[in-house]
Amino acid sequence: MQKSVDPAEGITTYKILPGEFYVTNANERIETVLGSCISACVRDPVTGVGGMNHFMLPMDKNAIGASELSDANRYGNYAMENLVNALLSAGAKRERLEFKLFGGGRIMSSSTNIGWYNIGFAFDYIYTEGFKIVSQDIGDVYPRKILYYPNSGRVRVRRLNAMHNQSLAAEESRYINNIGSKPVEGDVELF
Repeated sequence: MQKSVDPAEGITTYKILPGEFYVTNANERIETVLGSCISACVRDPVTGVGGMNHFMLPMDKNAIGASELSDANRYGNYAMENLVNALLSAGAKRERLEFKLFGGGRIMSSSTNIGWYNIGFAFDYIYTEGFKIVSQDIGDVYPRKILYYPNSGRVRVRRLNAMHNQSLAAEESRYINNIGSKPVEGDVELF
């Protein structure tokens, strides 16, 4: 995770990568770039506590427990649970959580459409857990840059042109090829 200050807005910004999430109640911005990955921007509008995750694959089918480490959060089943748990620990109330979903684009030319599997997982998770989706920008064929302001709930989405597809697709391919080689270990507490 990279921390910087945006010179135009003068706001502290955290850039998250695949397998990471960040939660805050401060006036900060969280950003990421998505291809076939999904980011859930989640907040409690009463407390202003919010956060964002970034996951590459829907779930680890061998999952027994989870970890807050990025090796586990590369999978949606860990990334969603860990984000929700961190929000609740920071003072958010489960019944007030609002979800905004982004990503799931088809940017790789392989026959497997990872983006659609990620979208399906995210909707299934949110529906099963009884949460509500208040906004989304998912699917299609382009990558996106997401700028999220958890305090206000505002999200800015910049759809990137095809030039970014090749470098993002190469980065995602490297990540997918390495993802299975790292063990997933730890525990997650389900509420």
